[in-house]
Amino acid sequence: MSFGPSGMSPAYPAPSEDATRLYDEMLAFMREDVFPAELEYETYRHEAGEDDHTVPPVIEELKKKARARGLWNLFLPSESGLTQLEYAPIAELSGWSNELAPEAINCQAPDTGNMELLHLIGNEEQQREWLAPLLAGEIRSAFAMTEPRVASSDATNIETRIVRDGDEYVINGRKWWISGAADPRCKVLIVMGKTDPDAEPHRQQSMVIVPVDTPGVDIQRSLPVFGRQDQHGHSEVELTDVRVPVTNLLGEEGGGFAAAQARLGPGRIHHVMRALGAGERALALMVARAKERQAFGGPLAEQSAVRERIAESRIELEQARALCYHAAFVIDSEGNKAARHLIAAAKVAVPRAVTSVIDRAIQLHGGAGVTDSTPLAMMYGWHRAMRIFDGPDEAHLTTLARAELNRDPLFDLPPSLFDQLRAV
Repeated sequence: MSFGPSGMSPAYPAPSEDATRLYDEMLAFMREDVFPAELEYETYRHEAGEDDHTVPPVIEELKKKARARGLWNLFLPSESGLTQLEYAPIAELSGWSNELAPEAINCQAPDTGNMELLHLIGNEEQQREWLAPLLAGEIRSAFAMTEPRVASSDATNIETRIVRDGDEYVINGRKWWISGAADPRCKVLIVMGKTDPDAEPHRQQSMVIVPVDTPGVDIQRSLPVFGRQDQHGHSEVELTDVRVPVTNLLGEEGGGFAAAQARLGPGRIHHVMRALGAGERALALMVARAKERQAFGGPLAEQSAVRERIAESRIELEQARALCYHAAFVIDSEGNKAARHLIAAAKVAVPRAVTSVIDRAIQLHGGAGVTDSTPLAMMYGWHRAMRIFDGPDEAHLTTLARAELNRDPLFDLPPSLFDQLRAV
């Protein structure tokens, strides 16, 4: 339940002993292993060149260390035993080093969403062939929904065709912003397309599993985010007469739209959880800069304008965290559907807050803030993009507004004072 029109605010359950232990392990892992590995990671990427998408070897080293600590697949309750509320602070810690930590604990997008889908609606063979190696961290995957020719925030627009031909599906279409597809470890795509354009709008789409080595799959250029190439890439993918067995259908024909919503709900809240960690790191950098940097006869921390920026940042992060945690609690207690509006609200509010904090940190760092001398520019680019991927702000705001307009009012409001005076 939520505070306000829907009822009283709940008291959150205390974390289990196991959740507390895993949080402490994650904190130690970040301090002892992840932060010291960041320089090695960036050095490898710099020397390899921005068009190289091979994984820096330090990532595989971190994965071994994480597994030894029991920090593995924590996002999936059936694997970890954690609730979403218990996972939230651990995911936030991983967001302090978004390039390294989520993958180190096998909780990186888009694999998490694909694993959730395979766990939820995959059959035994699909789970054995694809879910098992993903859970083991042996391969990577990508989710191919977004298209360049249509507004993909409305998935009913998807143009990619999936046509049955005997015992096979034939797929034709073009996708883009397919995160993870440039990584050489990416072995499988989950492709969303239309199997029945004549069905009602939300029953036209289906999902099929497509191995990347299938003839007709052409993974093309990777799109940079604010000029920076991410290691896993965000690719354009051309699908030309791609044939896969009908047994590669994920779920049921016509169930693609519903499956996408089931996938994106947890994916959105996990993005939000990690984003809070980036906001906290930006605030920590801001505080350190304010204490160390001298200007106009003293440290920046003595200037009231700087203090206000620090205070505003703390307020925004605490507000964002409260919304995120409440959404996680409702997922645990009432399910994804009951939490959908809270998830939408968090998906809008948290990236806004985090980019606001990062922007203040950039400003306080001056010229250094917009260079690669600090992680701030990279952090800003990724979290600004969060306001677009997994549904742009406008789509979530529309959903929230519709819910408010359809909500029964708590009170029948009297006529306005102006109308009452006019009637006298």
